[in-house]
Amino acid sequence: MKTKIFFMSCLLAALLSGCASMNKTQKGALYGAGGGAALGTIIGKISGNTGLGTAIGAAVGGTTGAIIGKKMDKQAAEIQQQVPDAKVERVGEGINVEFNSNILYGINSYNLTSDAMNNLNKLVSILKNYQDTNIEIQGHTDNTGSESYNQNLSEKRAGSVSSYLMQSGVSGNRITTRGFGELNPKYNNDTAEGRSLNRRVEFVITANQTMINQAQSEANN
Repeated sequence: MKTKIFFMSCLLAALLSGCASMNKTQKGALYGAGGGAALGTIIGKISGNTGLGTAIGAAVGGTTGAIIGKKMDKQAAEIQQQVPDAKVERVGEGINVEFNSNILYGINSYNLTSDAMNNLNKLVSILKNYQDTNIEIQGHTDNTGSESYNQNLSEKRAGSVSSYLMQSGVSGNRITTRGFGELNPKYNNDTAEGRSLNRRVEFVITANQTMINQAQSEANN
């Protein structure tokens, strides 16, 4: 237990300092080795990045995690190239794709705009090519308005994106949704720009059991 606590402390320190000396595949193996949903939740709360926490919580670790990381590198590169309006980040063994809500919705709305559908169509085409991943859709708001209103809006926004993905042919078995309301700001809510950036929807893409099994088989050969 002491070893695990020490490892977690080192991991947290490394994450908060940016792990500058490590490449993405090494980070994936490290996160997974210390991983688990509990650690992911802790790191997500400390960093203010729930996408990071979700990816770490789903991590496998070790050689298997490193193999998964390489596969995610390829998918992330495709998303970055084909969906220029999204912010794409490789985290652990997963991918975090962030859309500012201004790209997806009108003010105080959860109905997708035509521009939103165009952007989502580009992402959908990639998601359909990588069937061995799970997709968590996370809705976030700024701190303007009541907490209950923001919570409800974030859930509806995540839900509208989920519905569109399923209508576009992405299996619902791969998708989960979560609304965080105003509780997990990634940017500074004291500025108009920061509030705008906090009104966001994030996709956290992680390995499903098929990818994990394939990676384990490769690791054992």
